[in-house]
Amino acid sequence: MNEQLILTQEWDKTFPKSDRVNHRKVTFHNRYGITLAADLYEPKDAQGRLPAIAVCGPFGAVKEQAAGLYAQTMAERGFLTVAFDPSYTGESGGSPRYMASPDINTEDFMAAVDFLSVQDNVDPEKIGIIGICGWGGMALNAAALDTRIKATVASTMYDMTRVNANGYFDSENSEEARYEKRKALCAQRIADYKSGTYALGGGVVDPLPEDAPFFVKDYYDYYKTKRGYHPRSLNSNGGWNVTGCQSFLNMPILQYSQEIRSAVLIIHGEKAHSCYFSRDAFAKLTGDNKELMIIPGAVHTDLYDQVDVIPFDKLEAFFKDHLN
Repeated sequence: MNEQLILTQEWDKTFPKSDRVNHRKVTFHNRYGITLAADLYEPKDAQGRLPAIAVCGPFGAVKEQAAGLYAQTMAERGFLTVAFDPSYTGESGGSPRYMASPDINTEDFMAAVDFLSVQDNVDPEKIGIIGICGWGGMALNAAALDTRIKATVASTMYDMTRVNANGYFDSENSEEARYEKRKALCAQRIADYKSGTYALGGGVVDPLPEDAPFFVKDYYDYYKTKRGYHPRSLNSNGGWNVTGCQSFLNMPILQYSQEIRSAVLIIHGEKAHSCYFSRDAFAKLTGDNKELMIIPGAVHTDLYDQVDVIPFDKLEAFFKDHLN
């Protein structure tokens, strides 16, 4: 049932390797039969069963970028962590490539929890998740489904269903605009079927237009420079299937987020263009174990890799408080 993946064994991350953790490649499968590739990080000289965290995101990124940085840093702070590539992306399996699905990608998080729950050195009652950017919304969706998840962090969150259905800043939030978008996507499906290939789109524009909005320049600065570039990242080196996000148009992933009983921390940059996603998502949450943290002066990609901006002390305290 499970694919055999060939995984790169060399250290090819966008961040330096820590001498405070042990690292190894692992694989696990989801309920769609797709084998996922992951990096496992554990504190050196750790003993007994540890609290564990699964990390994924941003959308279009791979585990060698922000997710890996978060995972390694949290391992330095005493957690066993995995940073994984979602289905159809990076070193993970799934065909055709460069697809996305609100259902399958939520299942990816739950599959990571399956994997962590059966590790001899993990306490299955102490598992949390971190979703970055587009996977922040997926993380909240997983937390609304999976009662094994005791604590969730959504960092610089994007609601992929909302942005696909309504456009950036809700600028296409009308029935007519959505109809035209659906019409164009369906026309593309016919073209793809005739050609036998899948057209790629999205990703980060290159070359960068002089009049590009500030947030497009922010993405370009991260994904197209040595700072965050990785050849397996869709945003660094191309784009995803044009019709691959079609189902996001009418499948809201935050439908039952108000029923999440476990702890949630949402963090976002004050100057991030996408901050409205986090504020609106937080407004739906209920209970006294939910928190919104706005980072003064931070833009969107600062929370991808700027270790002096990402509130790792806060993340450590949050998980230690709620994975107890």
